[in-house]
Amino acid sequence: MSPILDSIGSVKAFGWGKILSSTAFESIATTTVGSGGSSYVEFTSIPSTYTHLQIRGINRFSRTADSTGSLYMQLNSDTGSNYSFHQLYNYGFNSTPSVDASSNQSYMSVSYIPSDWNSASIYGGVVIDILDYANTNKYKTIRALGGFDPNSQYGSVVFASGNWRNTNAITSIKLYPNVNSLNQYTSYALYGIKGV
Repeated sequence: MSPILDSIGSVKAFGWGKILSSTAFESIATTTVGSGGSSYVEFTSIPSTYTHLQIRGINRFSRTADSTGSLYMQLNSDTGSNYSFHQLYNYGFNSTPSVDASSNQSYMSVSYIPSDWNSASIYGGVVIDILDYANTNKYKTIRALGGFDPNSQYGSVVFASGNWRNTNAITSIKLYPNVNSLNQYTSYALYGIKGV
């Protein structure tokens, strides 16, 4: 069990609208990128014994040409044009929030992540909810909150939702940046949510 959840006893999960006991979350797996980075992180053999899934992560990727990039997600190794996503985001101080929507893609864009353009200690955060992931009677829906603050004018925040047009139970999740690779110390934790 997460020390954070243990310390507060109960939490209001992102977007659930009700209080969940800390025991409602069960750790499934955690992965941390090692030296040299990695082009992606993947959770496999996900059990179907939970109601929903949640991923919590800190991340950064290898790019020096820009301060930010996108974090993409694929499910069950599906690289077909079966994904749609929407984003409400703000990039930089004093900028107007923007929206983005895309359909028939081979991925879902779930967050913005900082690059090597930023100071070495700057990592972004992301929380992704994957709803009814084992239900074989419906397409799968996700929602995400992410972003980072580099203590400069180039920070960002993103609210995202996405859809995978497949009724199969989700058994694997792949996370990767839109270009290059994830940096060392990038870490993602996968949790199962027992019920709401």
